[in-house]
Amino acid sequence: MKTTTALLLISLFAPTLNTYCQDFRVPLYTGEIPNSKFTGATEKIEKKDIILISNVQTPDITVYLPSPRFATGQAVVICPGGGYWVLAYDLEGTDIARYFNSIGVAAVVLKYRLPTYGNCIEPHKAPLMDAQRAMRLVRHNAAKWNINPEKIGIMGFSAGGHLASTLGTHFDYGDKASKDSVEKQSCRPNFMVLMYPVISFTDSCSHKGSHEGLLGRNPDLELLKYYSSELQVKEDTPPAFFVHADNDSGVPVENTLLMYKALRKKKIPAELHILSEGEHGFGLGLKNEHVASWTSNLKLWLNWLNTKK
Repeated sequence: MKTTTALLLISLFAPTLNTYCQDFRVPLYTGEIPNSKFTGATEKIEKKDIILISNVQTPDITVYLPSPRFATGQAVVICPGGGYWVLAYDLEGTDIARYFNSIGVAAVVLKYRLPTYGNCIEPHKAPLMDAQRAMRLVRHNAAKWNINPEKIGIMGFSAGGHLASTLGTHFDYGDKASKDSVEKQSCRPNFMVLMYPVISFTDSCSHKGSHEGLLGRNPDLELLKYYSSELQVKEDTPPAFFVHADNDSGVPVENTLLMYKALRKKKIPAELHILSEGEHGFGLGLKNEHVASWTSNLKLWLNWLNTKK
């Protein structure tokens, strides 16, 4: 009898426990995935010193929620990097999500489609479509997930930083006439966290691998401009927090400087941290106290944002 009662109690409270005590995965789309074509290929997960995911077929988000007692109401959608060829899924995704939970921030890791595997009708549109959908989906579920819908940011690393900055400069406020309740939501992020980001596809500092990964080898000039985020900043582009290593030989720090300058020109608040060391792809930077200090600075900045109306 006691065992039956215990099992009944567990079943009653399981949804609550699952919501607040572990991560859970949510598909981005219900039914047919837009801008997608079937190739028969399967997703590849490679586990070495970091987890790399390639050939994403079904985009999704994995949601990490902090304890309600310590939740700040803020949330961050995280875009792992990888040059639009792979996703550094733990280093620049799940590891970051767990850090955010430790400071009371909900975190959502985006597994977005990569334009280099032939499973998208218009390849360059797929990552942004997935980022926009992720932002709408989090906002749609904000009440259920104990999130303030006006405090949802986008974060990205390297090429994921390019995707995050692209969302921050190419968003809409939702389609109120849509039959899909998710699509009615705004996909504008309330803030951006850009970690050693690829920004420009037109400047000499452009990262060739990301540029070719997203647009191919001979893209149209207008597309290059469209995906150069420093050229797309508008008055309603959200505030940003930047971290970049001065000695980054993969993605030159000039990318960050171009975006920072563009935001300042529009009088959009931005905080800039240029580290003298760290190179490229340091993630949390746990092996180097100096590099790892960016997390403390970000926490202070998020606290500052939380005090603003």
